[in-house]
Amino acid sequence: MANYKERLTSINTFIFDYDGVLTDGSVITTNEGEAFRISNVKDGYALQLAWKKGYKVAVISGARSESMMHRMKALQIKDVFLGVEKKQVVFREYLRTNGLNPEQVLYMGDDIPDYEVMQEAGVATCPADAAEEIKAIAHYISHFNGGKGCVRDVIEQVLKVQGKWMNDDAYHW
Repeated sequence: MANYKERLTSINTFIFDYDGVLTDGSVITTNEGEAFRISNVKDGYALQLAWKKGYKVAVISGARSESMMHRMKALQIKDVFLGVEKKQVVFREYLRTNGLNPEQVLYMGDDIPDYEVMQEAGVATCPADAAEEIKAIAHYISHFNGGKGCVRDVIEQVLKVQGKWMNDDAYHW
């Protein structure tokens, strides 16, 4: 079986959970019910760079919020699946409709709802503060917590392994 870095050579798709991966998992809820999340600018930069370089980028989340859609739209991430009850079903359908093999997908999750998908993805990754059950099956555990640069970490590693990091298009949004 290939080691973690060798697996990165086949990646052409990134799929992320939202809360706990693209955010630190904290949610501030107003009296009106609006939920606020904090995201990392470096994660955002890496997401849009991956998209610009031709990688597929998707989000599969059990949560549902307009603010999540606004953030992804601003980064031009179009494949966003919110309010997902069973992530494995959406994951399999996404692979099918995009003609992908699991080996081409890096998935990052942080908690139990990500477990089944992580078992199927070619590269299963998680933030440093993921649930222990998730860490146990991850091919790679980022040194960064959710919402604190873990997404940038894995995207940067893939782009570096594939010789696509710090090219001319990296210097602007």
